[in-house]
Amino acid sequence: MRDEQRIESLASERSVLVRLLLPSHKSEVDPLAELTGLATTAGTDVVGGLVQRRDKPDQKTFIGKGKVNELKGLIDQFEADVVIFDNDLYPGQTRNLEQALHTKVIDRTELILDIFASNAQTYEARLSVELAQLEYSLPRLKRMWTHLSRQSMGVGMRGPGETQLEVDRRLVETRIHELRESLQKVERRRERQVAARSDNATVSLVGYTNAGKSTLMNALTGADVEAADKLFATLDTRTRRWQLIGWGPVLLSDTVGFIRDLPHRLIASFKATLEEARQAELLLHVADASNPAVLDQIHAVYKVLEEIGIEEKDTLLVLNKIDAIESRQLLERIVDRYPNALTCSAKAGIGLKELSLAVGDALSREFLDLHVDIDPANGKLQAYLSAKGEVLSREMTSEVITVHCRMPRKTLGEIRRTALQVRSGDSRPLPPEPTEDDFRPRKKNETIESE
Repeated sequence: MRDEQRIESLASERSVLVRLLLPSHKSEVDPLAELTGLATTAGTDVVGGLVQRRDKPDQKTFIGKGKVNELKGLIDQFEADVVIFDNDLYPGQTRNLEQALHTKVIDRTELILDIFASNAQTYEARLSVELAQLEYSLPRLKRMWTHLSRQSMGVGMRGPGETQLEVDRRLVETRIHELRESLQKVERRRERQVAARSDNATVSLVGYTNAGKSTLMNALTGADVEAADKLFATLDTRTRRWQLIGWGPVLLSDTVGFIRDLPHRLIASFKATLEEARQAELLLHVADASNPAVLDQIHAVYKVLEEIGIEEKDTLLVLNKIDAIESRQLLERIVDRYPNALTCSAKAGIGLKELSLAVGDALSREFLDLHVDIDPANGKLQAYLSAKGEVLSREMTSEVITVHCRMPRKTLGEIRRTALQVRSGDSRPLPPEPTEDDFRPRKKNETIESE
């Protein structure tokens, strides 16, 4: 059961935008800039805006009686069809606003869900969006359905009856259960797909929506994925082979874009899509350097990465669209904050070689250069080295085969178990072999000397 009875589409509607700024919100040059982009992506014609500062939201109307009257004047002046809030509203607040304004009221989450529904193309994305929509609509059924009178009871059917609202809620809960089961199957299949590609190094693009991730993927891999100049153009993960300079082939994945205050139900629904980022050896955090709010956007992405539990993964910050920066002071301010950031323009082809070299260096931290001495009869280990890493050379005698290879750090334990000897192929020392104490469960608050 979808939200069609409430939102068939926001397209071709005239919208007035509203944002309530609380003391915790940072000052912005244009507080309605992002909401304008979202509303435009949804297809509405933005005709007006209203910004208010309050210590806390009004319990009944969120913005208070005076601002409601001012908002009513804007609606009448521009003949608006819908009011869009850049905040999340309680169901009662939305209902009170619609009664006072005689106009449809949409909050931030509902707007984002509508955009996701329009852009969902694959089976997985449609399941994810429908689940998020139903979880959002469940506590709001009172205001979404008008047929809430009790079912008529005739002779032989006496009893308290069941309201249509209860029927609707039961149907929605049943559908939510079905969608969660379907998505669990998708997640398990995605996990198997990602695990099957463990022989290749994987790099995942993450970042704020419309930061240019898809354009960068096309520039790096020669792919032809959609790269529209709009928010949330990509909802599905796409993976392509990328030939790294001085390294070899890796797998590069493009993921759904993040946004400030991304609804938690969307993060949960798109868990399968984010599995690529969770399993990647390296994240490329792509940011739009030309956006005046880029520092806030970078912070928002790191916050989402923390929410999904992958904030500690090795990450390179990539400042994209440097050719579109109007003020060099903005770029200098960003670089001062993030001195290790890489700069590029995917559209103009600037800095792509340097990016490729930096990715190769970063991946090398997760790989080991090894000289492995193998018994000539141990064909299993020879095959393992070829399958899991890159064999650079072989030297053979009647007693030993010495293989010079580059292997993922996580394979070292398996190699040590059956090799005659393992030596470092460069100046870096090998990690020490684990001892029994490393596998002993620690007691609470227990530390070891090396820590």
